[in-house]
Amino acid sequence: AGVVNLAGGDLPATAGQVVLVDFWASWCAPCKASFPAMAKLHADFAARGLVIAAVSIDEKSAAAVAFWKKLAPPFATLHDRQQTLVKQVVVPTMPTSYLLGRDGRVRFIHEGFHGDTTDREVRQEIESLLAEKL
Repeated sequence: AGVVNLAGGDLPATAGQVVLVDFWASWCAPCKASFPAMAKLHADFAARGLVIAAVSIDEKSAAAVAFWKKLAPPFATLHDRQQTLVKQVVVPTMPTSYLLGRDGRVRFIHEGFHGDTTDREVRQEIESLLAEKL
């Protein structure tokens, strides 16, 4: 398979959940800054139905693994080895995150990571999506 879970094991179930899919790369400075913010999102919202999946587009597995080991995220971290997923999605820049509603549709897209501004926007969007009923 082209996409592997860096932590091993099964990927989280996403049906009926609000999902944040974040595309990242080990060489991307804003990506390093976004991981602690996503860890806080995970801590604040996972119990209410948020699933985070961070997808590395690194060509070399070692680079993705080193980044993952250094930051030790509490959420699912994947490696798109053949860059299959990133090409299907046509990701514009690193990082880019896609916020999906409980219905599985992309509802919000964030290009880049702009610190507190991005964090504030994403939190408001997550709150509104979590409040929606299927």
